Amino acid sequence: MRRFITVVLFISVVVSVATPRVFYAQTVDELTAARQAALQAQLDQVLADINAQKKILATKQLEGISLERDIAILDAQITKAQLQIKAKQINIQQLGKDINTKTEHIQLLGEKAEQGKDSLGQLLKKTQYLDDFNLFEIVLSNKNLSEFLQDLDSYYFVKQSLNQSLDIVKQVKITTEGERSTLDKKRNAEMDAKMAIESEQKLIKKAEAQKQVLLGLSKKEQTNYKGNIKNKELQASAIRAALFALRDSAAIPFGKALEYANIASQKTGVRPAFILGILTQESDLGKNIGTCNRPQDPPEKKWTEVMKPSRDIEPFKRITAGLGLDPNTVPVSCPIGNGWGGAMGPSQFIPSTWESYVNRIKKATGADYANPWNPRHAIMATAIYVSDLGADAGTFTAERTAALKYYAGSNWNKPQNAFYGNQVMKKTNDIQENMINPLQNL
Repeated sequence: MRRFITVVLFISVVVSVATPRVFYAQTVDELTAARQAALQAQLDQVLADINAQKKILATKQLEGISLERDIAILDAQITKAQLQIKAKQINIQQLGKDINTKTEHIQLLGEKAEQGKDSLGQLLKKTQYLDDFNLFEIVLSNKNLSEFLQDLDSYYFVKQSLNQSLDIVKQVKITTEGERSTLDKKRNAEMDAKMAIESEQKLIKKAEAQKQVLLGLSKKEQTNYKGNIKNKELQASAIRAALFALRDSAAIPFGKALEYANIASQKTGVRPAFILGILTQESDLGKNIGTCNRPQDPPEKKWTEVMKPSRDIEPFKRITAGLGLDPNTVPVSCPIGNGWGGAMGPSQFIPSTWESYVNRIKKATGADYANPWNPRHAIMATAIYVSDLGADAGTFTAERTAALKYYAGSNWNKPQNAFYGNQVMKKTNDIQENMINPLQNL
């Protein structure tokens, strides 16, 4: 009888833990093949329309300056943005269904895992019960030898059942983690699509406003439209000449910073606006950064005191010696809290990290020696680093995550560090919309 109870108990464990995949496959409400095909066909048509608008834009931008040309360009930009919004909305529809499906599956797996744990607990109690049975108790009991052997057989069966059940629970755990990873990716994709829609909506609003201004020009103003282009060129010149702040280095004209960022983007695939957004954030972090190791600083703020000795002292010596710089007068960052300082230049690389990137920076810039205080080298270093962190994917979540890792390393996902990623993305959008786009739209 005891063996029968054990068998039943084991079967309950196996069924309760192994069922999720079968149950999921039978009950999940997936998109039908016809619905999926219809969405894909709709998306394909929208993408084809977007490509058509791109060709119109390219053609119009080659034409000579005229009121009609600029209105046509704005119309094409608006239509292209509207189509891109439509494409993202289709994408969100597809992702939304997948997210709901994955969420339900994870919930089912969690429920089954809990059931499996409960059943395993019962098996463990059963094992403990049989372990506690000793020869003295058997002798004093009313059991005969046949019953004792049956108990012994049950003992080994429970042990075997326990091992098999543990394997199943482990597999459910692995499956659940995989499903959660997939769900996180789909949620990120949905967020990226929503942020892209928001960006396109801003573009449409701005283009519509510009179009209304052009349509509202008087006959006289239309006649003099070519002359008004000079105003745009003056605005572009002002943007290029505006100083771009860099930490621990002299500010450079925005046009030069954008030139360096464009080159870095070509080498790494990272968006220029994001590269400059990171550097802008680094320049604005606070007064206690980059204010150590200057000639006027006290002994406790010298590089030998603020850098981690086992990690950065020797690399800093090599870097400054290679550049012919005095290590006692080059500014570096001060420690924050209980950490170490010593970060260098606009990109704020610590010496040991900079050395690990030197060869890649030299190859990308064509320089004989990589200088962390050189704006061109620092911008390239930032681009290479954030590319390694995934920013070359170009999506909102990829760039924000890269920014957080740039700032906080393995602690990037802690809530207290979220401000950095949010501020970088805000600065990135501002640079893209108010600095880079006006230069591209001339």
